[in-house]
Amino acid sequence: MAEQILQDGSAKGMKLLYRLGRVVFRAMGRWYFHWKVQNPERVPATGAAILASNHASYLDPPLIGSALDREIHFLGRASLFKNRFAAAVLRAVNCVPVDREGGSPGGLKRVVQLLRHGNAVLLFPEGTRTPDGQLHHAEAGVGLLVLKCDCPVVPIGIWGMHEAYGRHMKFPKPGRVTISFGMPMDFSAVRSRTQNCSKSELKEAYQFVADEIMRAIANLRLVTSDRADPS
Repeated sequence: MAEQILQDGSAKGMKLLYRLGRVVFRAMGRWYFHWKVQNPERVPATGAAILASNHASYLDPPLIGSALDREIHFLGRASLFKNRFAAAVLRAVNCVPVDREGGSPGGLKRVVQLLRHGNAVLLFPEGTRTPDGQLHHAEAGVGLLVLKCDCPVVPIGIWGMHEAYGRHMKFPKPGRVTISFGMPMDFSAVRSRTQNCSKSELKEAYQFVADEIMRAIANLRLVTSDRADPS
């Protein structure tokens, strides 16, 4: 399946349920959240890519995914997969089970496998939804994945979702949401420097990469663009 997605991950080759979900959430983004999507073309059309976004809402993954013209993969809490029907639906839309932070050896292995098969994977460096709408400290785990997998990292900022459907809210309300895609980041130089270093230096490198990604996400708040949302 991973090889099939690699060969045809475009909108034309999307799985049926993924395509239907994309239509639904594009409509929600456009009409309910009055979204503006900036520079989605910065996500590579094919091949492995790590998409790293801030996290404010349960709706972040489907909205980000629906803004793109290729299939991407998402991480979901393992507890969501206990129900067989829910598990089947989640897997059909490219959601893979991991522990809550996605930092267990099994979770990391799944993400690495997806990337090595040429897929794009959405990660949240903060690990959980923001409680106050502000950006928070990035977990070092995302740095580990970046240095382990030789692929571009696309920072993503999604703004307005805390006000529209933050973790303090039971139901989403209409709002104005912006999804901004940054320029792909290349950490090959850092990867090269960590080939023969101590464990402490390696941990520092992981955190450095995670912090750089969060800095890039924060900088997207300042970006303005005339690009409209995808049709």
